[in-house]
Amino acid sequence: MKIYTKTGDDGKTSLIGGERVQKNHPRIEAYGTVDELNSFIGILRAQEIDAHSKDFLINIQNNLFTICSLLAADSEKTEKKLPQINQEDVSSLEKEIDEMNDKLPEIHSFVLPGGNQVVSYSHIARTICRRAERTIIKLSEEMPVNNIIIKYLNRLSDFLFVLARKFANDLNVDEAFYKSNR
Repeated sequence: MKIYTKTGDDGKTSLIGGERVQKNHPRIEAYGTVDELNSFIGILRAQEIDAHSKDFLINIQNNLFTICSLLAADSEKTEKKLPQINQEDVSSLEKEIDEMNDKLPEIHSFVLPGGNQVVSYSHIARTICRRAERTIIKLSEEMPVNNIIIKYLNRLSDFLFVLARKFANDLNVDEAFYKSNR
């Protein structure tokens, strides 16, 4: 299988279903940002972290691929049966968030990202996730987008925040907190 097809040399790409759109189309921007998030989660997963977190991140990466396919599919023109994101996927994130959060000290201020490479990678993934969520919300103003995708990404950014705190705790990294200079 060749990697290059040359069909995108004119600045267009195909959606699932065959429609050709500009590569800067909001749909492409949306799933491209989710793809960027997926790649960054791959960097996070490649770090020296616990096996449970690695396994859970693989599950998230699979869900992000599903989201990309859903965003790339023209549901009116495709006959392909695509995998779906559902409430169980959101609930799984919520369960993980609650389990991690129960073991962490309370916070009363914003956490400043940083302190360690693994913690920082988690925060970067969180911010990419928020950007992906914003691009999909913008896309939803132009065309129908299943709300469960937005809900999943919203919960995923919360998960990545708590994961950063978990890693800081696991690695004995002091968290820095926002202090107003007023």
